[in-house]
Amino acid sequence: MFQQTPVYDRLVAERGDVPVQVRGVADRIHRDLAQVLRQTSTTSQPSAPQNLFEPKAPPAL
Repeated sequence: MFQQTPVYDRLVAERGDVPVQVRGVADRIHRDLAQVLRQTSTTSQPSAPQNLFEPKAPPAL
């Protein structure tokens, strides 16, 4: 993707490969969330909203 520089190599040696660590944590969170959403969808009531991140009705003003 891009050529690493001596500065980047030194930062990785000092601090660790932060982008790789972040990707690993993000992948784990994604898997955990997918599992929770699957469990929620199988045990939810028929009247529950399909998308958990959107309200069932628009908020009242």
